[in-house]
Amino acid sequence: MRRGARRHMSGCMVDDVRTSPIHSGRVITRLHPDEHARAVQVLRASFAAIDPDQPVRLAKGTSNLFRPRSPALAGLDVSGLTGVLDVDPVSRIAQVQGMCTYETLVAATLPFGLMPLVVPQLRTITVGGAVTGLGIESTSFVHGLPHESVLDLDVIVGTGEVLRVEPTGEHAELFAAFPNSYGSLGYAVRLAVELRPIGEFVRTRILRFDDLDDLLEVVQSVCRDGAWDGEPVDGLDGVAFTPDEAYLVLATFAAEPRPGERPSDYTGSQIYYRSLQHRSADLLTAHDYLWRWDTDWFWCSAAFGAQHPVLRRIWPAGLRRSDVYHRIVRLENRWQVAARLDRRRGRPPRERVVQDVEIPVERTAEFLRWFDSEVGMRPVWLCPIRLREAAPAGARSWPLYPMAPGRIYVNVGFWGSVPIAVGGQDGDVNRAIETRVAADGGHKSLYSDVFYDRSTFDAAYGGAYYRAVKERYDPGGRFPRLYEKVVGR
Repeated sequence: MRRGARRHMSGCMVDDVRTSPIHSGRVITRLHPDEHARAVQVLRASFAAIDPDQPVRLAKGTSNLFRPRSPALAGLDVSGLTGVLDVDPVSRIAQVQGMCTYETLVAATLPFGLMPLVVPQLRTITVGGAVTGLGIESTSFVHGLPHESVLDLDVIVGTGEVLRVEPTGEHAELFAAFPNSYGSLGYAVRLAVELRPIGEFVRTRILRFDDLDDLLEVVQSVCRDGAWDGEPVDGLDGVAFTPDEAYLVLATFAAEPRPGERPSDYTGSQIYYRSLQHRSADLLTAHDYLWRWDTDWFWCSAAFGAQHPVLRRIWPAGLRRSDVYHRIVRLENRWQVAARLDRRRGRPPRERVVQDVEIPVERTAEFLRWFDSEVGMRPVWLCPIRLREAAPAGARSWPLYPMAPGRIYVNVGFWGSVPIAVGGQDGDVNRAIETRVAADGGHKSLYSDVFYDRSTFDAAYGGAYYRAVKERYDPGGRFPRLYEKVVGR
């Protein structure tokens, strides 16, 4: 069926999906349309109850954002908007509520041998959050960003209305501006998203490189051909431990185990990213491949001791996941326990450097060498990305996060902290990264600390287009403006 066509809840998803060869998790029950309608009524009532002088935010206790969040006095009640409405395995379309996590959505699609086109790395990222705040993963070299697989969506806007928003028609400008708006134009209530086959197992090939230019030549080849060494590639990402030790992971979906072969398990004592340094190939279940980074929050679980062999044995496996680590970080931000211990030990204060940036592939090697020399955080994640298609009549130009159609970028992810230099101040390293990314023709995701001045921000993130859409859909300024929300100044 044509991309962008309106989809309806077909009722094709079975009401009770229990165990399957692909996923043996909890029971998934389709949410009845009447329940969804009631949840939307509750949402709209909560909007109407918020004082017009107070900012409208979500009444949501968790977040995958890393910038400080100032609590609102009241918030939108989205408690009934966390489910899967429908999975149609014939048209390969899922209808989901805005606060549905990818963990919930994947649990509903895998029994059909399907997955969302792009599944962000962390389980508790919501579908609505990935669309309004961007997301990326190993299939992004083919399928771009999650918002590119959205066919239509319902959005609650600043007037309190819930609008059906599509790529063409009356609200096409809101459809284009919604990605990277971070809730400043409204929140997704329902989304229709495309799915693709994945199969039961995923096989990976792990290529080591001692030269970043050689690695990026392979990236360009795979992006061009969709294959490497005669075998198809469905997923592509990598890790640079140092400039002369980097790895690409080439994933092929719908793989079959070889005789006597068992899939690897990185939810126990083994740690996924460390395995890349010791293996040339691997086999995972589809479920474990999609969440391979979540168990140890890439490599960030080491900061909490979760990779220490002794502590790992007693740390419950069900609590080795990104949302648990994120709660620990929020507690540290509140109580500053580690910072106080560092001060007592005479250690310098540290600057948080938690970023994902997109660099044009031809500049990526140079950026990585600069980053290793000037920032020195290791390792870093590498994830190639390319927009799915050129924008037809401007409908998919994505003005708030403009990327050149057909151009290959590499997402570079780095998450940690660095000592503040003597005579320096908090933010110096992040500002230097922002300057370098702009010089390389790249972009920076806005989920963490942002230091741009307003004019620079507007030039990079579609300021003029945003203001026009904001005025139409939130004339009373009920939602915080994007710059104030992400920069906080």
